[in-house]
Amino acid sequence: MHLSRSRETLTRSHHERVFLAGAAGSVFAQTCTCAGASNMFPVSRTLFPLQLLLVRCSGREGCLSPSTAGVHKDGDVVIGGFFSLFLRVYFSGMTHIGPSKDFVDMPLMPNSYQNVLAFIFAIEEINGSPHLLPNVSLGYESHNSLYNHGNTVQNVLTLHTGQHGIPNYICGRESKSVALLTGTSWATAAQTGPLLELYKFPQLTFGSFDPVLSDHGQFPSLYQMAPRETSLPQGMVSLVLYFSWTWVGLVITEGPKGLQFLSDVRAEMDRSRVCAAFVKMISNDALSYMSHTQQREFLAGESSAVNVVIIYYDAESLNDVNYNIGLHLVTWRVWVTNSQWHADLTGKKFILDSFHGTLIFSSHHEEISAFKHFIQTVNPARYPEDAFLHQYWYWNFNCLISDSDCALKDCTPNASLARLPANRFDPAMSDTSYNIYNAVYAVAHALHVMLLQQVQMQPVGNGARSTFSPWQLHPFLRSIQFKNPAGYHVNLDKKIKLDAKYDILNFWNFPEGLRLKVKVGEFSPHVAQGQQLSLSQEMVQWATGNTETPRSVCSESCGPGFRKSPQEGKVACCFDCTPCPENEITNDTDMEHCVMCPVHQYASIERNCCLQKTVTFLAYEDPLGKALASTALSLTVVTAAVLGLFVKHRDTPIVKANNRTLSYTLLISLTCCFLCSLLFIGRPSTATCILQQTTFGVVFTVAVSTVLAKTITVVLAFKVTAPGRRMRQLLISGAPNSIIPICSLIQLTLCGVWMGTNPPYIDTDAHSEHGHIIIVCNKGSLTAFYCVLGYLGSLALLSFTVAFLARNLPDTFNEAKFLTFSMLVFCSVWITFLPVYHSTKGKVMVAMEVFSILASSAGLLGCIFVPKCYIILLKPERNSLHRFRDEAHSGRKKPS
Repeated sequence: MHLSRSRETLTRSHHERVFLAGAAGSVFAQTCTCAGASNMFPVSRTLFPLQLLLVRCSGREGCLSPSTAGVHKDGDVVIGGFFSLFLRVYFSGMTHIGPSKDFVDMPLMPNSYQNVLAFIFAIEEINGSPHLLPNVSLGYESHNSLYNHGNTVQNVLTLHTGQHGIPNYICGRESKSVALLTGTSWATAAQTGPLLELYKFPQLTFGSFDPVLSDHGQFPSLYQMAPRETSLPQGMVSLVLYFSWTWVGLVITEGPKGLQFLSDVRAEMDRSRVCAAFVKMISNDALSYMSHTQQREFLAGESSAVNVVIIYYDAESLNDVNYNIGLHLVTWRVWVTNSQWHADLTGKKFILDSFHGTLIFSSHHEEISAFKHFIQTVNPARYPEDAFLHQYWYWNFNCLISDSDCALKDCTPNASLARLPANRFDPAMSDTSYNIYNAVYAVAHALHVMLLQQVQMQPVGNGARSTFSPWQLHPFLRSIQFKNPAGYHVNLDKKIKLDAKYDILNFWNFPEGLRLKVKVGEFSPHVAQGQQLSLSQEMVQWATGNTETPRSVCSESCGPGFRKSPQEGKVACCFDCTPCPENEITNDTDMEHCVMCPVHQYASIERNCCLQKTVTFLAYEDPLGKALASTALSLTVVTAAVLGLFVKHRDTPIVKANNRTLSYTLLISLTCCFLCSLLFIGRPSTATCILQQTTFGVVFTVAVSTVLAKTITVVLAFKVTAPGRRMRQLLISGAPNSIIPICSLIQLTLCGVWMGTNPPYIDTDAHSEHGHIIIVCNKGSLTAFYCVLGYLGSLALLSFTVAFLARNLPDTFNEAKFLTFSMLVFCSVWITFLPVYHSTKGKVMVAMEVFSILASSAGLLGCIFVPKCYIILLKPERNSLHRFRDEAHSGRKKPS
């Protein structure tokens, strides 16, 4: 990497060194001169947004600097491991073609060293076991993976050949390595895989599961210890749905696993209707973080309104996501991430932490209790060959360096890794360390089974090591199944490897430095749908500044009674809330469609539920029913009184005039008309529905035909007066009276046809009146109904026409004018009734029919009989034969 020579240089003093406590942390002031440096360069937070812990320096500090952080311990068989402890960055001037010898060593994570300790711990535990490989001692050989091709190939050849020099022949010790433990970087596997595959050398990866590496055709000698992570997207989305978060951001580290996770989580979000507010891909290239111009500000723009962000880390990714977040002190967001995430472990000068409240999905594993005791006993004296441990001890326990042998002295009394604060070292075994622990045990179990089967094998100490090769372990590794000391079932079969069960951890770091990971829930893909996520919400501590569960939505939820209306040009999570139309409801939040209430129910005012409709009808108890029934009964009484009055005065001229029998018939029919209106009031039944129409049609036909007979009688009486004429004979014989039975018979025939084909029946009207189901009588055949009504109207029109023509006939008791007015009222009522009847429904329609019956009948009664009753009761002198003759005589004297 080329850096400008014009930058401010560091002093060349051998007694000064630079130590950066971290990108967002404090600077621990010491400087040093890098070995062999022709030009010195400043080391700053802007330049390195990663923690600088190890610096290649001259002088006493320089003797502690590890070249590859390799550690070797001999044994009958050796298990190798590649672990990423630090990144070496070389400096070269602008005129240099190749890298210079000036470099700095940057640790990736202080806790990365836990992986090496888990590796050593597992081997020592197996060596101390009397049941597993009792006659075989395991050795180990670890190398630092420096994230470059040359270093990776060199480490592979060193492990396989057993010598550090790599000529085209082997002249050193014979390698005793039988398996290699590596991380999960696909790039690393692509380098080590083909080279070791030449010898079918077993490789076990200890990082997160990578689907690419599970291809047996491409990597037949590679085994992954981690369970599958296919359920991780489902688990994260389930957590998001648990808290009703529908508007989340995605920050994904680049690489095959990151892209696969992005594809899976987007598909799961689409199924669950969770929207991605933004998607940011973060590069894994370490060199991209060395310049401040490459820093990514992913909190800008539209993402600033998102309260929940899912961060996916690759196991071996180098990224500045934490640096950017911590730099801006984003304390109100909730971060949901996987177990590869690590907080900034350098410490800060302020009490707040951007990652307090982070929710972490960590693969479930049992606790290895002996590991904590092992951590307490680790020290440089116990592992003198471990240069990285010496360097680590020097920086953390205030040690001095001996001038004679470069040994550590005067360190903090009772120094132990377990006593370091969490920002320096976390003694709790991580997912990666647990996989390393299981990987070592898998090799040991496979080796144990293989040695048992080789009964002819000589004791290992006497050269038994030469009786087998590493490739012979494959059949046993593929089929091996065992329980580790914690009781966890382990198998390496790619075909039956299960999805991971996740512990949901809550990162507590308030005040800053607490750094606790508290289990608050679980997610298991192996249980029934709906029971996969269990969470103790009351234990969750949210991001600093939040006392309640945060909300992260693009649009607030639409409550019951409203439906979601999508906003044009935006994702489905952004919507407006529209009230449901009449008689439609939504009874849940965020419903996309309103549901129509059933016919027998109606929507509440809030449009959030359907209520049962009340069954109703035009009852006598209703105010309208009471009014109509009272009117009908009153008019019936009045009609009966008129009939009684006429019967009492039946011998008077005014009663005898125009056929007394027809008057009685008309009054009786009118009484029936008033009474038939009562059939329309009350709860309908099949009988009342039939009687309503037949009674109405027949009695009104009798009434109207009676009026017609009276009108014809008037005409015959005043127009046909000459003796001997045939018309006179008709009048004397009472022929007009035959009109009534003839017309009634025709109406009865029509009603009979109606009742025989499609009679009226009980029906319900659920739409006319809100909240009510009205029981009504359906007419059945509308054609028959209109035929009956039309026939009745024809009779009324004929009666009106005849009466109108005879309205000016002279004489004392001429009824023609009254008959004309009565039929005018009758026709007006029923002509008005037809359009009103069709424009109303329910009880109003029934009431209109009753009103029309009463009004038309009352019109006939009033126009025809009120004048006569007036004369009978108030003008009796006019109701005498003498007065009748005088008026008749005076009428004949009038000039014709």
